[in-house]
Amino acid sequence: MKIHPLITDTTTLAELCARLAQSPFVCVDTEFMRENTYWPELCLVQIGNEEEAAAIDPLADGIDLSPLLDLLTDNEDVLKVFHAGGQDVEIIFNLTGKTPHPIFDTQIAMMAVSQSEQIGYANLVESWLGKTVDKGARFTDWSRRPLSDRQIEYAIGDVTYLATIFPRILKKLRKTDRGVWLDAEMERLADAANYQVQPDQAWQRLRAPSRNAAVLGRMKALAAWREMEAQDKNIPRGRIMRDETLADIAGHPPKSQADLAKVRGLSQGWRDNEIGRRLMAVLEQAEPLPKDEMPIRNERGAPLGKEGSLVADLLKLLLKIKARELDVAARLLARSDELEALAAGLRDLPMLQGWRREVFGRDALELVEGRLAFAVKEGRMVMTRVDEAAADPLLQEQADAAE
Repeated sequence: MKIHPLITDTTTLAELCARLAQSPFVCVDTEFMRENTYWPELCLVQIGNEEEAAAIDPLADGIDLSPLLDLLTDNEDVLKVFHAGGQDVEIIFNLTGKTPHPIFDTQIAMMAVSQSEQIGYANLVESWLGKTVDKGARFTDWSRRPLSDRQIEYAIGDVTYLATIFPRILKKLRKTDRGVWLDAEMERLADAANYQVQPDQAWQRLRAPSRNAAVLGRMKALAAWREMEAQDKNIPRGRIMRDETLADIAGHPPKSQADLAKVRGLSQGWRDNEIGRRLMAVLEQAEPLPKDEMPIRNERGAPLGKEGSLVADLLKLLLKIKARELDVAARLLARSDELEALAAGLRDLPMLQGWRREVFGRDALELVEGRLAFAVKEGRMVMTRVDEAAADPLLQEQADAAE
């Protein structure tokens, strides 16, 4: 594989992208900094295929990233391959208003060919290539210039190894006929709605202090205000106010701006500064949260209760058995909150739709409805239909014991 010197000019970048546009796929990775900013600062882009790879310096004077961004967002003939690419996709969306498409994420794909839930890149390289990734440059300040040869080599390695691993993962997916399982997951990763910042929905990421409509209304208003303040100043939202402080103010609103100085997590300056005045204005204008926006209790429908919790535990055991049998990550089949929702009586769930219903959801539903039981065969936990158990006295005895 040919490794190019660091690209710092538009002409060389355009030539590289023109060649890569003829490839069936390109592997992509980014290095960025966001510790001190609201918006992630793109510091380096690595891209390559099986023949060549390069690192691109987006901070270089005069460089125009348009050839690269056009390749990633507008060329539907080239598959864009990432590993754990959510933040990479977010950066590209912030720059263009579009997401890479079509897209493939090897971390997600690994869930369909192994029991790895969220395999890291170093472990991916180790398991497929038997090589150890140099982790010495992980904590590099990628915004500082110049970058050393070691830093650039480390960064490019993220796509050179991936260009070798991706075809192997794809081959295994085809052999197991599980590629279709991932279609919806990849489309979800590429869905622009995941990366659109909507301040009025920011409160949904927070832990609600209560189900009181007035408290939740204040939380929604404060979270939206904090989001816009952080965007305007381009600083992390936690620098404006921590989540716990926001929830505390929503639950126990100060009567006056002077009282802000008594709130844990705020400085004395809030009693008379401009941002404190804006916060108090937000609280004064906040309205109770409408009924149609109230969160579902426990986010899982009705409370489970003692018996429901036991059913949920049985479903989690079933999930472990199925994941082991299929050699896939349990999380690909269903999530814990879905299992609890099923135990609570809900049925409109992803695990009961499409391929998930076929490989897991139907059995989960039958377990809840009493048509499936646990049994032990040759020292292994297996599932058996209740009618099958009835035909076999030993299985019936084991099924009765499980109940």
